[in-house]
Amino acid sequence: MKSAIVKVAAVAAVVMLAGCTDLKPLQAQVDDLKAQVGRLASDTAAAKSSADAASSAAQSASSTASGAQSTANQALAAAQASQSCCDATNEKIDRMFKRSISK
Repeated sequence: MKSAIVKVAAVAAVVMLAGCTDLKPLQAQVDDLKAQVGRLASDTAAAKSSADAASSAAQSASSTASGAQSTANQALAAAQASQSCCDATNEKIDRMFKRSISK
């Protein structure tokens, strides 16, 4: 944006120094520069909007991943408790058979 202002100022300085009376070509250049600045501003706003949307999607994905990790941790704890119970049951069965064989 600063370069556009510098260009416009340079064009104005050239016009004043040359004493040019025909300003239509210069006005066309100034109008073109203004249009370019407008397009750049629009492109910048669109890029910021896209970046904001990507950031929001990344935060959502992070939140979903945290939830999945929590669920996986709960499943692991349940599996470990179940395995412990199974081990205890198998131990009881083994003791019962040992008693019945020893009688």
